[in-house]
This record gives sequence, C-alpha cells and structure tokens, in this order.
Amino acid sequence: MKIQITEKAQQILDHYHTEQGILKLHYETEGCGCAVSGVNELWLVEHAAPEDIEIVTNAQPVYVEMAKQVFLDEALTIDYSEQTKMFMLKSPQQILTPRMTFTNKITIN
Repeated sequence: MKIQITEKAQQILDHYHTEQGILKLHYETEGCGCAVSGVNELWLVEHAAPEDIEIVTNAQPVYVEMAKQVFLDEALTIDYSEQTKMFMLKSPQQILTPRMTFTNKITIN
C-alpha cells in the first residue's frame, strides 16, 4: 500500500502539530450497520496499536489497522479541500471519503 499526502494536506496537518503524535487512518464502523459500510477518519494518536502497520508516505508515516486494509485501495492520496475545509481520501480509481474528519485523540494532561 502507498499513501501520498498532498502539500496542502500536509500544511493543514502541520497546523494541528501532528509531530506530537502519529497519524492513523481509521476505518470507523460504529453506527454504520455492518463492517463493510464503514467511514474513513484521520486520527492523531499517541502511539500505534498492536494491530496497526506503518505505511511510509512522502511526508510522515500513517498507520492503518492491518485487518482494515481490505477496505482501501493500493494507492491512496490524503488531500485537503478548501471548499469543504475537510480532508479527502482518494485513489486513482475513486474518491473513497470526500469529507474525512480529523480527530485529535491525544489526551492533554
């Protein structure tokens, strides 16, 4: 799997101080009806979970849950839309998530 982060998306991520944690591409299925009806979300977390694998990108690593790779395309791009003010997840074949939420999951002490 390859993930590319656009320059605009990286600028926005830098604004969120993502160097303080790691990026995780999370596949959320809660409230979606079934596991194949999930939604991709971008999380900032303190550390990777044991089931996460590191995907090297052109910018910073992104972690993906190993079992959830089946729902993703082989080549992905994380982009940012100025129109919607949200991240996007797309591949050469399709837009997987046109409005991908970003959530900071790091707890502040």
